[in-house]
Amino acid sequence: MIASSGPGRRKAARLVRFGLPGAVALLVLAAAIAVLAGSRPAAAGRRGSDGDGWVTSWSASPQVAGSGAIGLEDQTVRDIIFTSAGGDLVRLELTNALGTSPLRVGRVTVAVAGPGAGVAPGTIHPVTFGGAGSFRVPAGARILSDPVVMRVRPLQDLAVSVYLPGRGGAATLHAYARQVSWVSRPGDHAADQGGGAFITPVQSWYYLSGLVVRSSGAYGTVVALGDSITDGVGSPAGANARWPDDLARRLDAPDGPVLSVANEGIGGNRVLAGARCCGISAEARFWRDALDQPGVRDIIVLEGINDIGASARTGTVISAARIIAGYRQLIAEAHARGVRIFGATLLPFRGAWYYTAAGDATREAVNAWIRTSGAFDGVIDFDAAIRDPAGPLMMNPAYDSGDHLHPDAAGYQAMADAIDVQMLLPPVVGHA
Repeated sequence: MIASSGPGRRKAARLVRFGLPGAVALLVLAAAIAVLAGSRPAAAGRRGSDGDGWVTSWSASPQVAGSGAIGLEDQTVRDIIFTSAGGDLVRLELTNALGTSPLRVGRVTVAVAGPGAGVAPGTIHPVTFGGAGSFRVPAGARILSDPVVMRVRPLQDLAVSVYLPGRGGAATLHAYARQVSWVSRPGDHAADQGGGAFITPVQSWYYLSGLVVRSSGAYGTVVALGDSITDGVGSPAGANARWPDDLARRLDAPDGPVLSVANEGIGGNRVLAGARCCGISAEARFWRDALDQPGVRDIIVLEGINDIGASARTGTVISAARIIAGYRQLIAEAHARGVRIFGATLLPFRGAWYYTAAGDATREAVNAWIRTSGAFDGVIDFDAAIRDPAGPLMMNPAYDSGDHLHPDAAGYQAMADAIDVQMLLPPVVGHA
């Protein structure tokens, strides 16, 4: 499916997405390129109704590789990811969305992660795309695998191994994973149970942008759309201590309904403008990263502090009114799709490297609008949860990672705890 409808989708049209429902179709593009085509599963499971819907259990928004990224050639990358909802079928989404040449893939597997770079014995599952174990991903494309019969538990680490038999070219990755993944010595090590061949640790996710599960118990997907604070910067690597992870734990209560959580945070991201380092803007990526997520029912938006910080760096005035106009666009697009959207207040940042008094005044004006306008379907007051009671322009020292901008693990837990999860859930049929 080519991204071609909706205001946000038009802005991101160069990011062509393709999926695989189980068959390979041949399309002729302007350059006569053969591509794999299809669609992502869209229906969410509803406990007590269809019971077999697809939800996004894990996600990572694609970014272009920076100067520190590893170039891969005849190597295997083993991405370690953390599920939110579990299921009995899984599909993987690989991405070459920002690549400049076709990506040749030799083999893909998924397994339960073990210690280090190893995997749990007996859990390796081969993954096919249109029935093929090896294939090419066109430049500018993302593809979805065939369903894999695999029981995945909620809140579980998985290992996705991708073997690249040739030179990978410019990698599409997610830069700040806050998770140690692995790159192997030369060769196909996708089916290795042990981790001995994986000699290089990395803290980015390479070529992987989604894990979709079929869940009989999940009501749908909550998308966390944000910047580095949603990405989890400031939390320990490998701890799965980002606030969306903590929210997933809360939503997985055994005696209550389940929602999956898709983390679509990008470090440095803004509402209004994109940058090579930090992804296309929230406005431009809203359809791809939020509205097109399988099972999406709720979106939480925590964006805007980098728009304010960029204003301080460049001298270009980014007013509260402009940020609010960006929010209004997201709200209109979400409501047009029948999806609820919740506004999160911007955290205090006095003492951060791009703090100014004028910028803080803009932040407070934005927060006042989020709290009082009624434009969002609900408000999550992260500012109130994180600020220092003794000095509300600053982050509570107990939650500060040290840079006065990003919370630490305790701060992210406090953010997740501040969310009224009942607000995210559907009404219970037959109950007052």
